[in-house]
Amino acid sequence: MIVKNDLRLTVARLTSLIQESAETMSKIKVLIVEDYAPLAETLEYQLVRGGYDVLRASDGRSAVQQAKLNLPDVVILDVDLPVLSGIEVCRLLRSDAATKDTLILMLSALGEESDQLVGFAMGADDYVVKPLESYKVLLQRLKALLRRREPVAIESDQVSHHGVVVDRRRFIVTVHDEQLKLTKSEFKLLETLIRQPGRAFARAELVDAALGDDTMVLDRTIDVHVRALRRKMGEYAELIETVRGVGYKFRE
Repeated sequence: MIVKNDLRLTVARLTSLIQESAETMSKIKVLIVEDYAPLAETLEYQLVRGGYDVLRASDGRSAVQQAKLNLPDVVILDVDLPVLSGIEVCRLLRSDAATKDTLILMLSALGEESDQLVGFAMGADDYVVKPLESYKVLLQRLKALLRRREPVAIESDQVSHHGVVVDRRRFIVTVHDEQLKLTKSEFKLLETLIRQPGRAFARAELVDAALGDDTMVLDRTIDVHVRALRRKMGEYAELIETVRGVGYKFRE
């Protein structure tokens, strides 16, 4: 009996670890490189709220090491850093095969055109001048960078899964032949989820999909739309699954 109980606990623990690992892998990974701790902490807080997985480095050398070890999707890079400058970090990342395609958003108190041109010449994808007037605007610029990296795919006008049919051309959703009356945001949200069943979408990604590119990220904004969509789907609401610590997915 003790062995069976231990085995159950082991299996439960392994299942929990696998779920936690999957949730972490589904997030966009951002490396913050900033030696001013209060700013770095605020940036980390805002990014975590936005659904990102965040790493931090406080000098140029550790930034390069972390980038090569963890391969972040985006590096938010201060220019004025100890050990190695942000410009040198940018150059090193661009010259390494493992990090050459990593998105780099530079932060600098140097706002002259010549300073920005140097940053772009070294391979920066965007350049933001400090002090930051709005963290929401910074998040929008970060999302714009990520959209720029996504491949353009030709999608069919209709997609179906588990009896749910989304017809983009006619703007119609049916669940087992019963048509649903959805708002534009609910329609776009459902279309995004159903086109990639099983993929966990972060809330920030779904805000983009359902509310448009210019919408600022607000706390739990997407949850309101998911609740409304689930109500309209009735007994099939469980097809939209909550992914703990990440966001939502359509059942695979």
